Amino acid sequence: LRHRGSSTLAWVTPHSGTGAQFVVAMATRPGPLTEWPWERLGNFKYLVMAPVVVHGAHKVATKGWGDIDLAFALILPSLLLRMIHNQIWISLARYQTARSKHRIVDRGIEFEQVDRERGWDDQIILNGLLFYVSYLTMPSARLMPAWRTDGAVVMALLHAGPVEFLYYWFHRALHHHFLYSRYHSHHHSSIVTEPITSVIHPFAEHIVYYLLFAIPMLSTMYIGNSSVMAIVLYIAYIDFMNNMGHCNFELVPKWMFQVFPPLKYLMYTPSFHSLHHTQFRTNYSLFMPLYDYIYNTMDKSSDELYERSLKGTEETPEIVHLTHMTNLQSAYHLRIGFASIASRPSDNSMWMWTLWPLAWLSMVLAWVYGSSAFVVERIKLKKMNMQTWAIPRYNFQYGLNWEKESINDLIEKAILDADGRGVKAKQINGGGELYRQKYPKLRVRIVDGSALATAVVLKTIPQDAKQVFLHAGPSKIARATASALCGRGVQVIMNPKKEYDMLKSQIAESKASYLKHSSNQMPQIWLVDNIDDKEQRQAPKGTIFIPISQFPIKKIRKDCTYLCTPAMKIPETMQNIHACENWLPRRVMSAWRIAGILHALEGWTMHECGDAMMDVEKVWSAAIRNGFIPLTKA
Repeated sequence: LRHRGSSTLAWVTPHSGTGAQFVVAMATRPGPLTEWPWERLGNFKYLVMAPVVVHGAHKVATKGWGDIDLAFALILPSLLLRMIHNQIWISLARYQTARSKHRIVDRGIEFEQVDRERGWDDQIILNGLLFYVSYLTMPSARLMPAWRTDGAVVMALLHAGPVEFLYYWFHRALHHHFLYSRYHSHHHSSIVTEPITSVIHPFAEHIVYYLLFAIPMLSTMYIGNSSVMAIVLYIAYIDFMNNMGHCNFELVPKWMFQVFPPLKYLMYTPSFHSLHHTQFRTNYSLFMPLYDYIYNTMDKSSDELYERSLKGTEETPEIVHLTHMTNLQSAYHLRIGFASIASRPSDNSMWMWTLWPLAWLSMVLAWVYGSSAFVVERIKLKKMNMQTWAIPRYNFQYGLNWEKESINDLIEKAILDADGRGVKAKQINGGGELYRQKYPKLRVRIVDGSALATAVVLKTIPQDAKQVFLHAGPSKIARATASALCGRGVQVIMNPKKEYDMLKSQIAESKASYLKHSSNQMPQIWLVDNIDDKEQRQAPKGTIFIPISQFPIKKIRKDCTYLCTPAMKIPETMQNIHACENWLPRRVMSAWRIAGILHALEGWTMHECGDAMMDVEKVWSAAIRNGFIPLTKA
């Protein structure tokens, strides 16, 4: 994500929540078979599926495609479809949780939960291996037809009966302190659930679950009325209900229970299962609450929470950050994209390029259907709710002349939407003056964040520095930084002459004497916004490169030091932070974005756009006072 056109909006919101008391018990004594067999393989764990691939390739090579029966042919495609199915739920759930008024538990998730739930695909790999072993060892598995209705009906009945019944009692047993401390507490570490939370269990638990789910499949094989599609659809049903039940927002419409009242015994809802994660000793059922009703373990507040969550509470964030994607890979870094990728600083590793088809598809969809900014995250600081809205455009599109009008319309629409909701402040990096002049009666305050970005750069430069080399165009931050350095007697050297002449005309005459044009003097402190490899090699050994723009410098010199783009560590009290901001480390936020937050926290009323800039020291003091921490000390 780049912060050009980024925005911070502010207004008041009510606080929603269940009022539940949260119980967190971590596994202190992991039991046998807790770890997955391939856990130490990391991203290479998919190699365990190599026998399936080799077997299939051998069949095709020796006997042709006609010899591959349907059951074997669908093993790998069904796994891929399951991954796509789960990823769709992850993305939609994160999108809805950020924007929906039907949120159930008003708490955020953190990096620890994302790390713990990173292996959500382990159970899909296990599923594929079990299917493959069944195919090899059970002759009836190779003779299954594509579809049999009677077999599908039997599977449904066996699930509603033995599977749900046995799961209910197994689940209650897992909550006994002996099993809970060794196994099930790993799942309950996630108080605020996401769809993928549903499958985060130790390996031993999953073995038991698959034994339960095998009852309908193996029974119909024994009876002789099993079918390939019935098994595939049964697994899809399990995935659907698992994902749906672990969403942190209510999505099951009330009319379904009104049309068919017994449905309340046959299908749970996200709010129903959420109570199991917050109250711990109730709502044990798998997908059908029937057994909680029978054994009197249904939480008495289930219906009330369902009604309250379904009704919801309209929430207007106090701060909104408006941003857009930079390159194609940045789509993965949205919170609504791949959770595990977004939770780490972005990089250009080779394996990321294997996902380029998805990146192109997301770009085309955003280009064609992106008619307005959309919500991608929701965070909280000091009871102040914040959202991030993304403009559905990429960085290269900002340079297309025929796209400028469309992009301006998108930004303008977002500003007016925020203003209509009573926004106090809105942060935009460049171009904000256009909208301020066009709408002089805007109640929203437009902030480009240049003052804090300048402050971070100035605080990064060593206090005893006598000279710096400024390699930058005539940007607002470059001008402010040069002016401040000249004001304290630091010589600012520039090259080429064109940028030097332009900058000299923009700073006070009393300070201009410290601004110097030279192609020979090369200090060891370089302030840069955009620099190529050739220009970097001109720097002396031991140079400190300090970026003054949102984009990091390409590191090509091992004998030089490269500092981070202007940014600060966020306060510990900032909640729901589980994604990295582009290339920045965890829990680090860019200065431009922080500036918008400060504008709302401090209640400042001036616009910071065009030539207007907040007082640098005032903004810096406000950042420190509100708990933001410098990354480096000068």
